[in-house]
Amino acid sequence: MGLEVIPAIDVASGQLARFTRDGSEPIDAFGGDPVQAARSFVEAGATWVHVVDMDLARTGRPTNTAIVSAVADLGVRVQASGGVSSGPQADALLSAGATRVVLGSAALGYREATAKLVSTLGDSLVVGIESEGPTIRPRGRGARELPLWETLEWLGGLEVKRFLFTEVARVGSLEGPDLDGIWALATHTGRPVIASGGIRDLGDLQAIAALGSAVEAAIVGRAAVEGLDLAAAIAALG
Repeated sequence: MGLEVIPAIDVASGQLARFTRDGSEPIDAFGGDPVQAARSFVEAGATWVHVVDMDLARTGRPTNTAIVSAVADLGVRVQASGGVSSGPQADALLSAGATRVVLGSAALGYREATAKLVSTLGDSLVVGIESEGPTIRPRGRGARELPLWETLEWLGGLEVKRFLFTEVARVGSLEGPDLDGIWALATHTGRPVIASGGIRDLGDLQAIAALGSAVEAAIVGRAAVEGLDLAAAIAALG
């Protein structure tokens, strides 16, 4: 099986947006309409769309569930994220139509609650690892740094179905993915990994695919809305 290419949309106040170190900023692609962006991804052959609720990451409230529902109604599976840290937040996104939710790294500081979510949600939960070198650096509210490898040792004892690896410094940068970090996480955990952060083009996706079958998917964010030939990438890597 090839590498699954998952295009992403970031949503703030119901509109397409982009993550910056200072918060979020609106973008004009697709007229700022996240559902229109998702529709174009589906037409290109995407079977998953990654939806980031930037307001949830900022406020703790999932205020863009209508977007999740509208994207799911396109007949595509939705992977929803945005600093999810609790059962009610995850339930709200799943109830809106998401197939999977991503547990934000900030939640990993609360081990009992994380273990419960992993056990309860099973394959519907992806554990997010937002890293910068040997440190987990969560984005969003309530964030505190955690030691990467110590945290992964603990997570190794839980029934985590898959991880989402994000090199925080590369998000939205179009500087290329952290291949070493992706490979290290897949090798260390022995669990399926979804790669994210900095992906620019087909060459980057092919480099991720070459890491092996443990890396099952790659999320393409900024490049997907700024000109990547998504249909060609999906066809090349499927």
